[in-house]
Amino acid sequence: MVILDVREKNEFEAEHIPDSICCPLSEFDLVAPGILKGLNGQEVVVMCRSGNRAKIALNEIKKLDVNHNQFTCYEGGILKWKSEGKALRGKGSIFPIMRQVQIVASSMIFLGFLGFHYVSPNFVYLALFVGGGLALAGWTGHCPMVFMLQKMPWNNKKMTESCCSNDNQKSCCG
Repeated sequence: MVILDVREKNEFEAEHIPDSICCPLSEFDLVAPGILKGLNGQEVVVMCRSGNRAKIALNEIKKLDVNHNQFTCYEGGILKWKSEGKALRGKGSIFPIMRQVQIVASSMIFLGFLGFHYVSPNFVYLALFVGGGLALAGWTGHCPMVFMLQKMPWNNKKMTESCCSNDNQKSCCG
């Protein structure tokens, strides 16, 4: 059985099933045909966070010429997998990196507004700086804040394997 994980790359890096294949739904049309042709005749389980994106991916698979494979959706996704105590690998990021960007950017804009209103009109430049960075990210596809956040300690944990079912907790998880 092959597990095809259709979550985004940052989600996959944070935690994934060992030996699963990352094929983000946002790049599915480009990446999936090559991956699926290499899985000729194997049972493929499509996985995402909760099962919703996996169902979308199954509909996309139907459009491809890969009828020889058996495809199923893992109902409940990686959330269910994790609740069952099955093995996972990954960095264990607190939030996906784009959620971290949203939190930091909105907080900086809010602080800029408060600073402008209560401290000094020069705080408006903080909001302009963040807005300019977000516009740059939108135009170029490269977000400077992502690069900064990726260097933070909580995003730089080594890849680990966790198999924290009650039976294996001490041997695998310390």
